[in-house]
Amino acid sequence: MNSTGLVAGVDSSTQSTKVEIRRLDDGSVVGTASAPHPTTTPPRSEQDPATWWQAFETAFAAAAAAAGVTAVDAISVAGQQHGMVVLDDDGEVIRPAKLWNDTETAPDAGWLRKQLPDGAPGWAAAIGSVPTAAFTATKLSWLHRSEPEHWARLAHVLLPHDWLTGRLARSFTTDRGDASGTGYWSPATGGYRWDLLAIIDRERDWTDVVPRVAEPLEVVGSWQGAQVACGTGDNMAAALGLGLRTGRAVVSLGTSGTAFTVADAPTADATGAVAGFADATGRFLPLVCTSNASKVLNAAARLLAADRAGFDALALAGAPGAGGLVLLPYLDGERTPELPSATGVLAHLRSDVTREQFARAAVEGVVCSMLEALDALRRHAPVDSVVLTGGGARSAAVRQVFADLCDVPVSVSSVDEAVAAGACVQAAAVALGVDHAEVIARWGFGADSEVDASGGDLAGTAAAVRGAYAATRAHQFPTTA
Repeated sequence: MNSTGLVAGVDSSTQSTKVEIRRLDDGSVVGTASAPHPTTTPPRSEQDPATWWQAFETAFAAAAAAAGVTAVDAISVAGQQHGMVVLDDDGEVIRPAKLWNDTETAPDAGWLRKQLPDGAPGWAAAIGSVPTAAFTATKLSWLHRSEPEHWARLAHVLLPHDWLTGRLARSFTTDRGDASGTGYWSPATGGYRWDLLAIIDRERDWTDVVPRVAEPLEVVGSWQGAQVACGTGDNMAAALGLGLRTGRAVVSLGTSGTAFTVADAPTADATGAVAGFADATGRFLPLVCTSNASKVLNAAARLLAADRAGFDALALAGAPGAGGLVLLPYLDGERTPELPSATGVLAHLRSDVTREQFARAAVEGVVCSMLEALDALRRHAPVDSVVLTGGGARSAAVRQVFADLCDVPVSVSSVDEAVAAGACVQAAAVALGVDHAEVIARWGFGADSEVDASGGDLAGTAAAVRGAYAATRAHQFPTTA
């Protein structure tokens, strides 16, 4: 096939599939589109993988039409991490995929942690992370315990990006980044931990069940004449799309929230707050994930009957500290801190509460939650600046409050869809036969716009707002103190 000079990046998230088509020479976007996924709400959060493929076909066709093309040179898929897709001997999906934010598996996470003599520290030493309800291992344990008829049919277990890449390439592979979020692959050794899988089922030969881990620049197949890159998890792709460097942290505000950075050596946090993931290039990606971010802002705006701009205006009009109102944003259970059954808490509510105070409290609650995640990250990796990305970063109120409460410079990424952009970087690397860093440099990723903090006593404001948040959290959830 003649070269089109174009590549496609796919972002298959909880909410939708997005496709970007970019030029190989300068990385400019020539076509983009998205298609929705079925809505899910914990504790049971499941989707039929067939709906992801339907969304991909719809989004790719629309993006290609916008670009005026029918083909690309290479394609890569970045997907939501941790999800469990189980297949039978014929490669057919056995049951709906359990997603990362499904919390039915919380008891299994607790059970798994007790199966190693050292508990949580033992897991951190083994895989760089401590299993929570999000991890694929806990979902496998749940399936083994809860659905023996499905367990008996199990022949393959894949992550969401693995399954979509497999549909494209007609083979089962994964990559080191996404594999590092399963709970049974070690970033430190670069291999599966068969002993950990044996905890779930000692009778099964796991070597044929889990997918082969492809190399970062490997072509794993072809689709409509395009080379198929190995793909990766959404956070690993975002690191590529943002041109992330050592010392800079990303705070991504999507449905969930994440704080992560790149590191040259694997990390291990015995508390379980920081997951010691691998990245998509051969380095490492320590990461903290929360379950609630932009969804909290959306819920607050809905209650206030405000659109995005109106909600921002209300929050910015509210005074720092929201008149004493504090929102703990654990609306659908929380992953960090680990509170799978929690709900949100609105504390110190008075009869003279205003719409501005409520909007401000919602923004401050989300920001304080992510700043606590950032604090945990900084105990394992240096952070000298923060870049905001995701849908929540489009909020002027979120940007301002984050800059005012954070003690390092804050900027906003110039890349609108970091995950899809990172998938494009992967596709371009295999199309051009170069490493990811060369593509990032060629395309100019990593140039961000700094957010100016407000005037006044910012240190005092941050201490007061964050202190009130921490005190409320400790009172409502003493185990997090």
